[in-house]
Amino acid sequence: MKHSHRTFENPPALARDVVAEALERALGDTAYEALAAVALVGIALNDNDREFIEHCCIEVGMRAAAGSQLLGLAGLCLGHTARRFGRLSERAVALAEALATRAELDPSDVDGRALDGLDDIRSCLRRSEAE
Repeated sequence: MKHSHRTFENPPALARDVVAEALERALGDTAYEALAAVALVGIALNDNDREFIEHCCIEVGMRAAAGSQLLGLAGLCLGHTARRFGRLSERAVALAEALATRAELDPSDVDGRALDGLDDIRSCLRRSEAE
C-alpha cells in the first residue's frame, strides 16, 4: 500500500489588486473559489494592513452565496486577523458573530470554520483588553 503525505503551506500575501480580482471573480463564479480562498488566507496570515484584510473578509462574508466555502473561511480569517493584531473593527466582529450563528444553525450554509474564527476573536480580543 502506497501512502501519500499531504503537506500544507501557508500561502503568501498576494498583491492587493490580485486579491481583489480573485475575490471579485469568486463572488461571481464559484469555480474561482479555490484561488480566492488562497488569496484570503494569504492576506489574513501575512498582510500587515488590518483594515484591508477586514475589508476583504467583510466583502466575502456579506456577498458570498449561502453554502459557499468562502463564508466560513471569511470568519476564520477574521479570527487570524484578531490573533495577529489584537483588535478588529466592530463591523468585523459583528460579521464574525453572524457567520458563526449561521454555522451553528445550518452547517451547509456556513461551515464550522466560522465558529473557530469567532473563538479566536473572543480569546484574542479578551486577552488584548486585559493587557
